[in-house]
Amino acid sequence: MSKKELSQEQRAQLAKVAALPDSEIDVGDIPEAPLENWADARRGHLYRPLKHPVTIRLDADVLAWFKEHAEGRAYQTEINRVLRSHVAKQEKRRA
Repeated sequence: MSKKELSQEQRAQLAKVAALPDSEIDVGDIPEAPLENWADARRGHLYRPLKHPVTIRLDADVLAWFKEHAEGRAYQTEINRVLRSHVAKQEKRRA
């Protein structure tokens, strides 16, 4: 058996775990990654999501807030990050 091949027993174990709903998988022994480890993380050079230029109308105070709080990033990037977070939360609720 090479390093890349899984045994029948390993395949059976993986299939058993894959069949479980996420809520029933015990991840208690996996330490959580502290958020500060990801503070400087950014999407790498290997993955660039497809972007589409759009024109949207935002309230002046909302736009001013994003420009002021973008923390060194372009405010459009910050708006995209907030929207992506919102989409992820909505998808989680549906699941």
